[in-house]
Amino acid sequence: MFATLLGPLPRPPLAADATPIELARASLEAQVEAGLDPVTDWAGPRADGAVEAWREAADVASGLAPGVAVKASLVGPWTQGGTGAPAAVAAEMAELAEAGCPLVELHEPAVVGRTFDAGERRAVVDAWRAALDGLADRVHVSLVLVGGDVTGLGSAIYEAPFASYGFDLRAGPDNWRVIADAPGERGIVAGALAARAGSDDGPELLVWAAQYAASFGGRGLDRVGLATSGSLAALPWDAAVTKLRRLGEAAAIAARGSFADIAPLLDPRAAGTKSAALGRFVPPRRRSGRQGSHDR
Repeated sequence: MFATLLGPLPRPPLAADATPIELARASLEAQVEAGLDPVTDWAGPRADGAVEAWREAADVASGLAPGVAVKASLVGPWTQGGTGAPAAVAAEMAELAEAGCPLVELHEPAVVGRTFDAGERRAVVDAWRAALDGLADRVHVSLVLVGGDVTGLGSAIYEAPFASYGFDLRAGPDNWRVIADAPGERGIVAGALAARAGSDDGPELLVWAAQYAASFGGRGLDRVGLATSGSLAALPWDAAVTKLRRLGEAAAIAARGSFADIAPLLDPRAAGTKSAALGRFVPPRRRSGRQGSHDR
């Protein structure tokens, strides 16, 4: 069970002439202090320059919290577009693997919130397979799909050999249907912390999301993470840091595993008699609307 970002942070509140390393240190300190792991550069996915940015972040993180994992974020081949994009992404990931990067995220906003016919789905999967060719044993690659619904691709996303998947469960609550089809050995990163200001960031919904994701396919909490539902870049720095802390706190609660250990740390209304009887979390029935669609 872990907590991480699925997208960038706002620029740390440093002077305009702050160096990239100073910016990286401020963002990494905030993530480490909140209990996030893996951590990442504040600027989010890049189309190029990811190797240098990762090296700088990894060097800073090693001084802050030895042993913390540092991931790199790339714009995926379908979003980059062009026939050469899969090869370019593959080359960037290979260089990251050679540098020692343990985890790479491919962000594909271009596939979110739209439908695909059979031929288009095949083209998307082929682009991913080409980008991942020969890398499965060298680096953990995660496909990140934030910003909305990805049911238009459905289970086709599992035809490419990604090690894990990050889903937006706020703007795309129907993505639970896609998660239900995920092979049990693939990791799921549940983007359940709302990225907007003024949302309810209590641990109850986040803990439930982690437990629910763990329940599919015998996955277990070891293959589940909690995350932001997308970019926090539009928020004031202090608001973003508060969300990081809430995320880390919820992941620490969820990692306790058993209902008896978790229930005292939640609002009693979320840990009611039905949950106690079943020995697992059962979210309160909502009077209207779809599950998870509030606070998007």
